[in-house]
Amino acid sequence: VRDDLGRLAFAAPPLVRSGPVEPDLLADVIDAMQIDASDVEDSQWVDNGPGWMAVLLRSADAVRAAHPCRLPFKVGLVGLVGAEPPGAQTDVEVRAFFPKDGLPAEDPVTGSLNASLGQWLIESGRLRSPYIASQGSALGRAGRVHVSQDSDGQVWVAGNTRTLIDGTIDL
Repeated sequence: VRDDLGRLAFAAPPLVRSGPVEPDLLADVIDAMQIDASDVEDSQWVDNGPGWMAVLLRSADAVRAAHPCRLPFKVGLVGLVGAEPPGAQTDVEVRAFFPKDGLPAEDPVTGSLNASLGQWLIESGRLRSPYIASQGSALGRAGRVHVSQDSDGQVWVAGNTRTLIDGTIDL
């Protein structure tokens, strides 16, 4: 953990699973997310512990248009990412889905997903470091995640924090 220009940042943990998603599983995720298959540019396992599978869509608008009705049984966590148009305030839109009570729930800002997406997207040359991800738009939130890579190749994920509870625990 470090201070990154006044933002709290953490080093992205290594991926425990990477590589392409199996075609039948990807087809199931496309159906479950209710996205147009023609919007899918790529998919990748980007699991840094929780089990993330990512789908790269052709645009941020395609990401925002997703309406998940379920999560496939074989996939616990699904991340969607798509590029914003040139000149936008952020570089990509990200959405993160996880199962809750048998239905898909959405996380407004997800450090672990942005960490693994950063590793995949920067390493593959799809994004250049640094970049800013927007997350939470579909939930009425304006989350901003700052992703960078240092000279040693380490990906860092940073964001603004706000203290909601402060205190101590007496043992």
